[in-house]
Amino acid sequence: MPLILQRLLLSHAATGAGPRSPAPASSAPAPRHLHPAWVVVLISAWLATACNVPLWREVAELPGHGSARGWAFAAAFVVIVAAGNAALLSLLAWRGTLKPAAAVLVVMAAFGAYFMLAYGIAIDASMLVNVLQTDAHEAGDLLGWRMAGTVLALAVPPLAWLYRTPVQRLGGLRHAAHNGALLLGAIAVIVVCLLMVFQDFASTMRNHTKLRYLINPLNSVYALGNIATRPLRIDTSKLLPLGRDARLGASYAVQKQPPLLVLVLGETGRSGNFGLNGYGRGTTPLLSARTDLVSARNAWSCGTSTAASVPCMFSHLGRTGYEARAANFESLVDVLHHAGLAVLWVDNQSGCKGVCDRLGDTNTSALQDPALCPTRGECLDRIMLKDLDARIAALPAEQRQRGTVVVLHQIGSHGPAYSKRSSSEHKKFLPECTSTALQECERQQVVNAYDNSIVETDFFLDSVLKWLSTRSEQAQTAMIYVADHGESLGENNLYLHGLPYAIAPDVQKHVPWITWLSPAMQSRTGAATGCLQQDLAERRITHDNYFHSVLGLLDVTTGAYNPDLDMFTACRHQAQAMAAPPGGSRRL
Repeated sequence: MPLILQRLLLSHAATGAGPRSPAPASSAPAPRHLHPAWVVVLISAWLATACNVPLWREVAELPGHGSARGWAFAAAFVVIVAAGNAALLSLLAWRGTLKPAAAVLVVMAAFGAYFMLAYGIAIDASMLVNVLQTDAHEAGDLLGWRMAGTVLALAVPPLAWLYRTPVQRLGGLRHAAHNGALLLGAIAVIVVCLLMVFQDFASTMRNHTKLRYLINPLNSVYALGNIATRPLRIDTSKLLPLGRDARLGASYAVQKQPPLLVLVLGETGRSGNFGLNGYGRGTTPLLSARTDLVSARNAWSCGTSTAASVPCMFSHLGRTGYEARAANFESLVDVLHHAGLAVLWVDNQSGCKGVCDRLGDTNTSALQDPALCPTRGECLDRIMLKDLDARIAALPAEQRQRGTVVVLHQIGSHGPAYSKRSSSEHKKFLPECTSTALQECERQQVVNAYDNSIVETDFFLDSVLKWLSTRSEQAQTAMIYVADHGESLGENNLYLHGLPYAIAPDVQKHVPWITWLSPAMQSRTGAATGCLQQDLAERRITHDNYFHSVLGLLDVTTGAYNPDLDMFTACRHQAQAMAAPPGGSRRL
């Protein structure tokens, strides 16, 4: 297929071949040159049918599909999609661009069809950003014979036909006129078909929003356009300052020990699969045995992918404000640095998504440790604790004396290679799916592999807590673990994550959020574990609370801080009220 593409791109002059020498009498008749409009129509028909099987599969599940009205709607929908593809191609149907543009759309559609078929995903701008930020190891987990077979089956026939078919050469003005007529004709067809089924179409698009993200490859083209025009909506040329007024609060003036806070940034965590949250399986035996943890069971993410959630949760804007922002701001780690604290980011995944760019990070995924890195370029999360003391000691001493914040970014339960996310001693649930083509496995095997990754996370978090306990004499310690997003494990034939937030199932947005405060940190902050356990057991919190809760816990004052979004505020106020003398004034 790459050879075909190369020859299409490099030899498209043949699409407008000029006069040729007469063929020898013994040679076969020269193939008839096809009008460019027919190339557009036929390629558009292939894209609308063969490359849109995921869309038509969803349409077939709509109520009333088997009726005459349902069939009429489906037929009109097919024509609308084909006409939409034709309208797009008509803008590119020039002498030197028609075949290359058609080839690119075919290949794009073939890959899009595979991923939508295999994992039940939908394609929008956030999904493409997530794909563009995927590293080589994550991309490798998605490769397989099923993907190769599907892409070849969908792409090779039209590419071979494009390569072998000579296209009629038109003059410049005539070509422009024909392209204009083709564009207007495609639009007219769309309008007529919409008018024929408008009531059903409007109702379906309103009630089944996912369908619009399955129209292939127009979904990818629209998403790419959205990404390309983002600089017009968001000024990416500069980074706006945030929290330059940050100062350390009154607790630092009297502290005997500096705070040491570990922020564990989880990956692909489903709240419902944590035994600590009432899951029927013992996926968190070590954490569940403790009585000093606070698990917020009603916590929700800012996005459905790492690329969307991580910058959002470290932002002061919240989900709505972050999506509508006109410029980028510095992040939570910048504010902590402005306040004078030592900040360390240790990454066991594909980076901090811009959050830590001003401070830098330490990436552990490429370390070589036979026990913790069984796969080249991929390590279990425990690797982040190795040499952690030395990394902290390398931070400026003056900042460490005030306090230290360590961010540990997990690989966690990153799919589809769930079986790689747990060591052999933590494979509690068997048999597990070892294939990255999750649809090839029984669903229970997929769940087993995922649950084993939670057992591994349980061990990692317990190791972090043990590491913190050994530093109780030098620091006032605490840990906050929050996953960036959830995951689909085959429910309704959906796998992985990244669906548009408005249509994503709850399992992609409902995340685990676990907090541990040492007795010294509870005393320092006034937020008692018992109060937090009661207050956060069912109260809804979101990633919008993260930025402000971390600042509140560390007693960092800044105009960017909003106490109403600090999840510790209620218990802190309760402690202040209880400490106030009877009949005395209370500072709430």
